[in-house]
Amino acid sequence: MNKVILPLDSIGIIAGTLCGIHCIATPFLFIAKACTASCCSEAPVWWVMIDYLFLIISFLAIYFIRNSINTKWLKKALWISWSVLLFTIVNHSLSIVVLPNNFIYIPSTSIIILHFYNLQYCKCSHETCC
Repeated sequence: MNKVILPLDSIGIIAGTLCGIHCIATPFLFIAKACTASCCSEAPVWWVMIDYLFLIISFLAIYFIRNSINTKWLKKALWISWSVLLFTIVNHSLSIVVLPNNFIYIPSTSIIILHFYNLQYCKCSHETCC
């Protein structure tokens, strides 16, 4: 069998961190661009698609580690955090409900923390750990 070079939790942590950097950089990118309101009223499509790319990567990381997690609360917490992240990103695109701009950091950060927790404390050499 082929071995995964990076642990899936590490991929989730990297994706979540890059997503956070992407979210932090967005306002600065548009301020630095300093163009008229007519050309910069919306983010470019490629920039918005990066949100969905990180969403897909984080989904895959959670999906593939789900069977190796022995703690029910950790599985639920990862999926709830991912679902909130999905809703937040879709809501940002479609404006379903009014959410603060910084709300996206909550599910993103929780996914990173949960992946760190799983990576650090749920290393199982037998079935009755974590």
